[in-house]
Amino acid sequence: MTPVPVGPPRILSIEDDPVLGAYVHEHLGRSGFQVTWCQNGNEGLNMARRQPFDVVLMDILLPGLDGLNVLTQLRQSHSTPVLLMSALGAEADRISGFRLGADDYLPKPFSMAELHVRIEAILRRVALDRRPVPVATPAAVGGLRFDDEQCDVFFAGQAAGLTRSEYRLLETLNRNDEEVLSKAFLYQHVLQRGYAAHDRSLDMHISQIRRKLKGIGYTEREVRTVWGKGYVLSASDDNV
Repeated sequence: MTPVPVGPPRILSIEDDPVLGAYVHEHLGRSGFQVTWCQNGNEGLNMARRQPFDVVLMDILLPGLDGLNVLTQLRQSHSTPVLLMSALGAEADRISGFRLGADDYLPKPFSMAELHVRIEAILRRVALDRRPVPVATPAAVGGLRFDDEQCDVFFAGQAAGLTRSEYRLLETLNRNDEEVLSKAFLYQHVLQRGYAAHDRSLDMHISQIRRKLKGIGYTEREVRTVWGKGYVLSASDDNV
């Protein structure tokens, strides 16, 4: 079991912009976080591998090794939550980040208040994941096995490779089988922050869940979009 960290949350900031990097370092430090700041991808990756951090904040455009490559290599051995930051803003970059295992994405420019809210939301999700589960999740639901300890689902013995956020979303939809859950509810109760119309994080996570379930051959149920209402986990058309 992952040990619960003692003391202030440890933040690794990987940002090459000296002005923004210094501002983030100072602001988060004054807010009670213990911040380590690296200015290139290689240094940041080495630091993330050597020391335990609660959250990694990382720009995508970095010298030496870009953020997506850092994320790819980090995910081979660590599940530390990663919040990507980038001025690129293109949907393709957000999709790439989530596919590689990012927990959240914050487009530049952003306010320190927004950054603080996103970090606190990630920390709350991690705290929820670490809570002991009083009642074991059913071994298999509709052929899909949920594993709370690994934060992943299995079908025919094959793991989907979900991130913690994706697992919590799918597990919440599964517990409310055939019930439409609003975006506002999912943001508040799963992503642990308020819903904003411009925030595409939930949509990206749902897209990755669909892709990963399809990748392991699970088609009995699917995450459906109910326009204007939210999402529901229900039988696929092939099984109706």
